[in-house]
Amino acid sequence: MSYRLRREEVLDGDQLSAMLAESPARAAQAILIAAKAGNLDGQALLGQILLEGQGIAKDQALALRWFGIAANGGHLMARNMLGRCNEHGWGCVANASTAARHYRQAAEAGLDWGLYNYANLLATGRGVVEDQMQALACYRRAAEMGHAKSMNLLGRYLEEGRFCPVDPLAAVDWYRRAAEGGDFRGQFSYAAVLADQGQIEAALSWLRQALAGGNLKFLRVASESLSNAVHPEIRELATDYATRFVELDIEPNHL
Repeated sequence: MSYRLRREEVLDGDQLSAMLAESPARAAQAILIAAKAGNLDGQALLGQILLEGQGIAKDQALALRWFGIAANGGHLMARNMLGRCNEHGWGCVANASTAARHYRQAAEAGLDWGLYNYANLLATGRGVVEDQMQALACYRRAAEMGHAKSMNLLGRYLEEGRFCPVDPLAAVDWYRRAAEGGDFRGQFSYAAVLADQGQIEAALSWLRQALAGGNLKFLRVASESLSNAVHPEIRELATDYATRFVELDIEPNHL
C-alpha cells in the first residue's frame, strides 16, 4: 500500500530528511506533499531528490525550478543549490557569473556553504574577478562557523602564508579541526602534518578515513602524492587509493 499524507499532516524538514534516509521512495511522496503545501524545507528537499534521482525520477531541470521556488521564499540552502546548478550546468547551461550571484546572496545572508562556494569562485576567478583576500575572508568566516572544508582551506592559506602571515601552528589546528569535522581533504592535510612529526600510525588512521570518504578527483591526486611519500607504510596506501579510484569510476552514480 502506498504511503499517504493529508495536507494537514505535512512533516517538517528534519522529519522529511530522516524519512529520506530510511525509505527514499516513501519519503519522496511526503516531500512532494510538503513542497506543494508551501513548506520551504520540503521544496528544497524536492529539488535535491530530483537532482539526484533519490526515490523519484531524476529531473535536473525540475530540480532547478524547485530550488528557485524555495530560494525565492528565503531558503538559503536552496539559494546555494541554485548556485551549484548554475556552476555545474545541472538543469541549465552552466554560467559561473549566475552561480556567483546566488552564492554571494547565500554568503551575505550568513550561510556557511554559500561562503565556501563563493570563496571558491573568488579564489579561481570564475564568474567574478579573482580576489584572494576576499576569498580568504569568506573561508575564515565559514571555518569559524564550523564548516570543515573551509577549515582545511584556511589552514592551507595559513601554512603557505598566502595573502596572510605564515602561521604554521594555526594551520595545523585548522587541519585538525577539518579532519575531525569529517572533511577528507582536511584528513589528508592533517595526516601529512602527523607524518612529518613521525606520528605514522596516527597519520595512517586519518589517511584511511580520507580514503573512505574521498571523491574521484581527490583519490587520483592523492594516490600520486602518496606514491612519493618518504615512509613506506604510507607509500603502500597509494595502491589502495588507486584501487578505490577505479571502483568509484565504474559505479553508475559516478559516470
